[in-house]
Amino acid sequence: MFSPIKNTKVYEQVIDQIKDMINKGSLKKGDKLPSERDLVEQLQVSRASIREALRALEVIGLIECKQGEGNYIKSSFEDNLFEPLSIMFMLEGSNPDEIWELRKIIEVEASGLAAKRITDEQLIELKEIIHNLKNCEDEDINAEIDKEFHYKIAEFSGNVLIFNILKTVSTLVDHFIKDARKLILVQQENKEILFSQHEDIYLSMEKHSSGAARNAMRVHLDFANKYKSKVE
Repeated sequence: MFSPIKNTKVYEQVIDQIKDMINKGSLKKGDKLPSERDLVEQLQVSRASIREALRALEVIGLIECKQGEGNYIKSSFEDNLFEPLSIMFMLEGSNPDEIWELRKIIEVEASGLAAKRITDEQLIELKEIIHNLKNCEDEDINAEIDKEFHYKIAEFSGNVLIFNILKTVSTLVDHFIKDARKLILVQQENKEILFSQHEDIYLSMEKHSSGAARNAMRVHLDFANKYKSKVE
């Protein structure tokens, strides 16, 4: 199961072995890790090294400690590993150009995949979002609906990596969408344009047209891009 460790930075090698077991399928979501005592015996390292490795894995959100039960590989990662990249980016100096470029790279292709793979149930869900976006008069709520629309398309792409990468920078994307909407909607006529663009994306999904979906998403992001320089 595990291999004895004899080297420096022992806790990092403990982490590497656990990650390798996950990669090979020996450990899966929700699985319980061996006890600290068992890990000490199998890996032939100190309990301090084991605890240091487990703390590090808990901090990055890979495992969770259940009081009185032990350590488990997490079953859900929806709320983990998402914010560090956003925080790092903000500390280094947020650049709206880079956020827009990343969104365009991810979301245009995600739209094409979603159009091809979206199910009837998912179409109904997306149609409901479009309905809410059209009929809600509260802009704060509309900004939330707008964000939900984009995240759902990434989710409906069927590619877990695409969805999680977008979620990883969720703080940046959320602020960008909200701030961009405020500037776009200074001009009243833009409200209809903005809705029409979202509707075009939905209609391309309904037709299962990957090409139309990519184009509709590209048009929408390019439109928002005209306001990006003001989002600082």
